[in-house]
Amino acid sequence: QVQLVESGGGPVQAGGSLTLSCTSSRPISTLKTMGWVRQTPANARELVARLRFGGNAIYGTSVRGRFTISRNSANTGVNLQMNSVNPEDTAVYYCTATDLVNEYTGRGTQVTVSS
Repeated sequence: QVQLVESGGGPVQAGGSLTLSCTSSRPISTLKTMGWVRQTPANARELVARLRFGGNAIYGTSVRGRFTISRNSANTGVNLQMNSVNPEDTAVYYCTATDLVNEYTGRGTQVTVSS
């Protein structure tokens, strides 16, 4: 099992920046990937970014060039740097992780972008 704890959500103005953090209860050396998905009431769950440890990162089309996923400095999880946000980025952001067997999801953190 893996527990994922997200932090850093909240209100932000359009054009601004926000950083989300996700910490894993297991060493990330035991995981294959960590990433972020987001969901609004109107839309299906959407990939935001996913980092393959020892590999590359992939991004959803709508955030490419604006968001960056990276390991945190303590090597306990990942950060999501969100730049040039817009109201369409308003959603609940969920941290995800995979190992060889399962996929895990955190409880989510709300991001609200005001115009």
